[in-house]
Amino acid sequence: MAKKVFVHLAEGFEEIEAIATIDILLRGELDTVIVSTTGNSVVKSVRGVGVVCDCLFEDADYTECDMIVLPGGIPGVDNLGAHEGLCNQLKNFKKQDKWIAAICAAPIILHENGLIDGKTLTCFPGCGDGFNEANVVSDIVAVDGKLITSQGPGTAIEFGLKIVEMLQGKEKADYVRGRLLA
Repeated sequence: MAKKVFVHLAEGFEEIEAIATIDILLRGELDTVIVSTTGNSVVKSVRGVGVVCDCLFEDADYTECDMIVLPGGIPGVDNLGAHEGLCNQLKNFKKQDKWIAAICAAPIILHENGLIDGKTLTCFPGCGDGFNEANVVSDIVAVDGKLITSQGPGTAIEFGLKIVEMLQGKEKADYVRGRLLA
């Protein structure tokens, strides 16, 4: 049975980080669910692109979810971080040692919720300047335990491929990489 990944969208998300990641997860045969945190099925990106989500946050069953994915983008990250239910799910995932993936500025949400103590991670340059509890590196993608982080729009393909590798194996990730000509 395919692993289930919930990609969360809030108003003002970064298009490339969300859509490229979703596309790669689907190509990697992960059961990918786009979750709206807005109460509406259509969520608008930072540049006004509307994306139809598969479900609303309040209808999502997190007991079936293997990974939470957080795209970046401002004000998307601020809006995701203000969603109390999502923050509670992130804390539950950390306690249950389940996967969390965040790109660009989204690791700020993890920092604000005390979820990166002692972790090595990457994020958009400058976003992690106050992350004194973590080791912030300049890698394109960083994996530490069940945490996957990446830097931004230009690293979204590598981010998606790393998620596929961690959940589906290197062979599947290499296959998808080859099909992408990446």
